[in-house]
Amino acid sequence: MKRNIFLLSVIFMALATSLHAQNSNFHIYICFGQSNMEGQGAIEEQDKNENPRFKVFQAMDCPNLNREKGKWYTAEPPTCQCHSKLSPAFYFGKTMIENLPDNITVGVINVAIGGCDIRLFDKDIYQDYDSTYAEEWFTSKIEAYNGNPYQYLMNLAKQAQKDGVVKGILLHQGETNTGDEQWPQYVKKIYNDMLNDLSLEAETVPLIAGEVLATEGSCCGSMNTIINTLPNYIPTAHVVSSEDLAGQDYAHFDAAGYRELGKRYAFKMLSLKKNKTVIKKK
Repeated sequence: MKRNIFLLSVIFMALATSLHAQNSNFHIYICFGQSNMEGQGAIEEQDKNENPRFKVFQAMDCPNLNREKGKWYTAEPPTCQCHSKLSPAFYFGKTMIENLPDNITVGVINVAIGGCDIRLFDKDIYQDYDSTYAEEWFTSKIEAYNGNPYQYLMNLAKQAQKDGVVKGILLHQGETNTGDEQWPQYVKKIYNDMLNDLSLEAETVPLIAGEVLATEGSCCGSMNTIINTLPNYIPTAHVVSSEDLAGQDYAHFDAAGYRELGKRYAFKMLSLKKNKTVIKKK
């Protein structure tokens, strides 16, 4: 009798696993940072996606978008918060599926907080950086991520890992840390924490960081010198340029800038995959 119960238990577990098996052809990318990763670009008619191979893992309940937290949807901007705008994460995913075989699906998870210090994503000291600004526009975002954006992101990623495989991490941050030469060390700590908490290997999960807006009169273009030292600290880190991208103000790209920046993230990732994945010929 006990033997029969044991066998039934094994069969049940096997069936349950098969019903919700991880799909190795579903490539997931974790996106985080501050306002430019949130997305501040105007969403226009051209910013559409009818291809179900590009998905977004909804980070929060958004009744205005008819989306529920923790579910995959065909990606449409906004990809971060309920009322954020066009993000480079959107054109990253859109460009990826245009250049990968038809059996590959790409999904993004985007958790970002405008105005945040990068150390808000340090799981050991985040509470020292959750009140950088006292205004409601900042504090409400922290509250929406349960007061701990890093853990919130990790919880989402762990849930998403049941469906696919994390293939990379995308970062756009630096404006709030302009001039801080320790920034690469902060990023290294957070990247290593993510790898450890999600049981990932750096060799298969590169980190791609984007330069900040560097137009004349921009607030933070000098930070790009520091951002470009990141590969000196993280061998699997790569930096994409913001050269010639226009801004809508002193800190944020315009819609065309977000589109191009997202494409640059994608082409960098595709170049890293070239020896491992057959890229679709155009």
